[in-house]
Amino acid sequence: MDSSVILHLLKLNVYFFVIRTDNHIYLDYAATTPLDPRVAEVMMTQWKGNYGNASSVHAFGRKAKVVLEESRETIARSIGAETAEVFFTSGGTEADNHALVGAAFAQRRDAGKDHLIVSAIEHHAVLDCVEYLSTLGFRVSYLPVDERGRVQPEVLRELITPHTALVSVMHANNETGAIQPIEEISVITKEHGIIFHCDAVQTVGKIPVNVVELGVDLLSVSAHKIYGPKGIGAIFIRKGTPIDALLHGGAQERKNRAGTENVPLIAGFAKAMELAVEERTEIYDRVALLKGALRTKLLNSVPGVVVNGDEQNALPHILNVSLDSSVYDNNGESLLLNMDLHGIAVSSGSACTSGSVQPSHVLMAMGRDERSTRSAIRFSFGKYTTMEEVERAGNTYISLVQSIHHHQTVHH
Repeated sequence: MDSSVILHLLKLNVYFFVIRTDNHIYLDYAATTPLDPRVAEVMMTQWKGNYGNASSVHAFGRKAKVVLEESRETIARSIGAETAEVFFTSGGTEADNHALVGAAFAQRRDAGKDHLIVSAIEHHAVLDCVEYLSTLGFRVSYLPVDERGRVQPEVLRELITPHTALVSVMHANNETGAIQPIEEISVITKEHGIIFHCDAVQTVGKIPVNVVELGVDLLSVSAHKIYGPKGIGAIFIRKGTPIDALLHGGAQERKNRAGTENVPLIAGFAKAMELAVEERTEIYDRVALLKGALRTKLLNSVPGVVVNGDEQNALPHILNVSLDSSVYDNNGESLLLNMDLHGIAVSSGSACTSGSVQPSHVLMAMGRDERSTRSAIRFSFGKYTTMEEVERAGNTYISLVQSIHHHQTVHH
């Protein structure tokens, strides 16, 4: 390892040290993860010594092409896909948009189908996309969820029409961590010859994801949720699935995605995926322990705290809690800001909508009332989280809720 890379890694470690000693605690791993220093090292090597365009035929281009294709192979293998079925994108959002827009356009043109079904709890990368498609004449149906935040496959059957072109249901929800019955849904879509897309951004690298076992035609993944870089993701397109390109202007990615491939980010993505698969069981057990400890602590110490999501079918690193509005009449929006003021980074749900004060569409779809929904806090853990941090975050949350309760009691 050359000295500049060592220096870079030292800086990264100093950065983590600063986060720790600065008394700040990061519990928002579902929004994004810190970059693993081993991933940074791989990218730095590429940036410094491999600047060729992977589409060029000369030696520099061929060198970049080798890294590109080896990375594609690593990612394909980790999700049980064939190498030729993986296409790189700028992230999960582009992968979702490519799946929905590309399949919808192809199906309407080639098969006259113009009906889309998506679950009510999808990420906005899916929901906003189908809303856009509805302005272009597509009809959209929303698949509801039960109070645990899970879709019911039998309800899907009732929504399907002869014009249904595509069904999109995420593998697990980013706000509650509820894992969806993807295998059962794929049986139904296959029966009807409907394309099935799955957003697996929150699950890849955390739980086993195998496109053959899940039975999906399209799958979205992203690097920055697995300690990789931001700005890079991939879409799995099962061989033979009719789909249009989203970006035009070049023959890259076998004409499926125009634009010069970002080889350093792609190499980082592959390294992150490799490490995630290797360390998955170990990290799963650790974060499950942290989540269990915090869940027990809050349930034992906060009257009227509600755990949102499915206890049986859930990701191990996401804990979403809200306050029962019959116990607390404060809408709880100040909770998030107060946690931050106490040096604890958590979320109110989806990071991409945290700039708005809209109540979570996910919790509303689960039948929660608006006031308790507004008090929701999502704690999410990762491989750098310690039990000590979780303890401190729990204590801070408890004292903040108690002060809200005391404030209300005094004013009544």
